[in-house]
Amino acid sequence: MTTNKHELRLARAAEVIRLEAATIERLEALLDERFSKAVDFILASRGQLVVTGMGKAGLVGQKISATMASTGTPSFYLHPAEALHGDLGRLRPGDVLLALSNSGETGEVNAVIPVARKIGAQVIALTGRPNSTLGRLADTVLEIGDIVEACPHKLAPTASTSAMLALGDALAMVVLGERAFTREDYALFHPSGSLGRRLMRVSEIMRQGEELPLVKHDARIDTVLITMTHTPGRPGAALVVDETGKLVGIFTDGHVRRMLETGDLKHMHAPVSEFMGTDPKTIGPDALVEEAQRLLQEFHIDQVPVLDDSGCAVGLLDVQDLLDIRI
Repeated sequence: MTTNKHELRLARAAEVIRLEAATIERLEALLDERFSKAVDFILASRGQLVVTGMGKAGLVGQKISATMASTGTPSFYLHPAEALHGDLGRLRPGDVLLALSNSGETGEVNAVIPVARKIGAQVIALTGRPNSTLGRLADTVLEIGDIVEACPHKLAPTASTSAMLALGDALAMVVLGERAFTREDYALFHPSGSLGRRLMRVSEIMRQGEELPLVKHDARIDTVLITMTHTPGRPGAALVVDETGKLVGIFTDGHVRRMLETGDLKHMHAPVSEFMGTDPKTIGPDALVEEAQRLLQEFHIDQVPVLDDSGCAVGLLDVQDLLDIRI
């Protein structure tokens, strides 16, 4: 490839990016009470946000619907052509219909609107032409303005779909904020995502029950080692508790190695209280897994005891448990 051809390609790509960025930037000046009205419709809805659009606008609509659904607003995408052949039955009174069309004259989309209103749905138009058929049929309009496409022929939806996507994201984020939608709520809808896993509670992954190695403070070292070995999952630590179950210390594989290095391993019949760590870092069962992760990393430890409000040991979190859920 010649240098000249290479430079022409990069220049054309940069031109497209500049044009689309400028188009999105101009959206800010178009925000007005119509946008706020759309937010009110969605927040007050007793049903779902139904998103429709044809072609590229429909693909953008699918993304907007998915963003809404994952951030606290029940939503689904309705293909306008399928809607006209029976899928309008998915609409219910109290739903809000968000219809996307740059021109506002997409026949399939506009044919859906009167029926949707008859069913009892409110209509938000996302369009470049507020005075179009779609704009006039809608209860409120999200306007993207008169847009010049980045296509060399000024035909293929490029800048217009970028503007639709940006305005849809703005709508979703404003609605999210007014719903007081939290990180924990987001994690609930994303259990397989990395964020969802970090926002799990410690109680969901900690070792408990028969997998929790508990020993009394007067237990012998050899007994503690047997307990650690025979506990399912073979944790690298045992939690040392008093008669009431309150944590008084922790004994880990690291303690065993240090006993080997210093020759203290000959004291196998000594009580574990003579060699245990007496001030371990701890965490509560309702803490977030990402908090536990920070604790393990900050203090370079492999295990952290989990205590209830009274200081009793109710679980153990091992670094391997975080690896098991891919954190």
